[in-house]
Amino acid sequence: MSKTFIIAEAGVNHNGDINLAYKLIDAAKEAGVDAVKFQTFKSELIVSAKAERAGYQKKNMSHKKETQLEMIKRLELDFDSFVKLKEYCDKLGILFLSTTADLPSTDLIDPLVPLFKVGSADLTNNPFLENLASRGKPIILSTGMSTLGEVEAAIDHIKKHQPKINSEFPPISVLHCTTNYPCPYTEVNLKAMITLKEAFKIPVGYSDHTLGTEVPVSAVALGATIIEKHFTLDNKMEGPDHAASLEPKELRLMVKSIRNIEKALGDGIKKPNKNEQDIMKVARKSIVARNPIKKGESFTTDNITVKRPGTGISPIRWNEIVGKAAIKDFETEELIII
Repeated sequence: MSKTFIIAEAGVNHNGDINLAYKLIDAAKEAGVDAVKFQTFKSELIVSAKAERAGYQKKNMSHKKETQLEMIKRLELDFDSFVKLKEYCDKLGILFLSTTADLPSTDLIDPLVPLFKVGSADLTNNPFLENLASRGKPIILSTGMSTLGEVEAAIDHIKKHQPKINSEFPPISVLHCTTNYPCPYTEVNLKAMITLKEAFKIPVGYSDHTLGTEVPVSAVALGATIIEKHFTLDNKMEGPDHAASLEPKELRLMVKSIRNIEKALGDGIKKPNKNEQDIMKVARKSIVARNPIKKGESFTTDNITVKRPGTGISPIRWNEIVGKAAIKDFETEELIII
């Protein structure tokens, strides 16, 4: 049984408040996830001054006229805050991760994380991918907004610059993703995750932006080795991602459901388990006497039949038994022996 690596995506749902970030870590730990992930960036380095917000960002926030730069500036934490959050994660025993989107932030976060998570927006950012790959850590690559060819190019570019890695994590993993918040079920295209697995023969997972828990749980059933899911303390809070995030109770439910699905997947070998072997004796059927049969009398379709329990001769041998002579007298419903 393999264990799905579950990332609770806190992202910017701390709203720029480190105290809220601490509470998000508490909620992630209580939910039983493997890692809690934030986003580290210098606003001016990733967004130009006049860049507009995405449609979902405008819809999910009351600041109707602000630019994307103004929005994310309010959601930015300084580097010292991430050091403190990392220390708090270590104290609680939960893995700290953070997606970076610019090189100065990557320099700061590098010592704090065992791997790099690349957001979908940077899948085509070759200079950024090259820099991350050269640092010699595993990379998880989200693939929202991309074609199969673009994913292939990103993977090839990472492999070209990534040295040999000794880590518990695979050198490269890819996450199927739809970049829409929240993502309608009709846009999920979960089968694309299977396409990625078959195309690149590397571990695949799913970064989810749907409402609820059904889709990430289904992704695990389809073979996802990593699940990333946004969460918040309250999805009615002001902010671009809260509306598409799970609340703590839902996050706990998702983790529990994923762990149950992992158990249910099993080893893939079709055979009766121990409990079935016991039940088989009661539930299956045997060849029995339909009526009294005398020693030497031939078994026929008129004097034998099939009934429970399954402790006698299996009816799979019916044609072998018909025509044989009885070796003893049989009472009605007695198990036939030969």
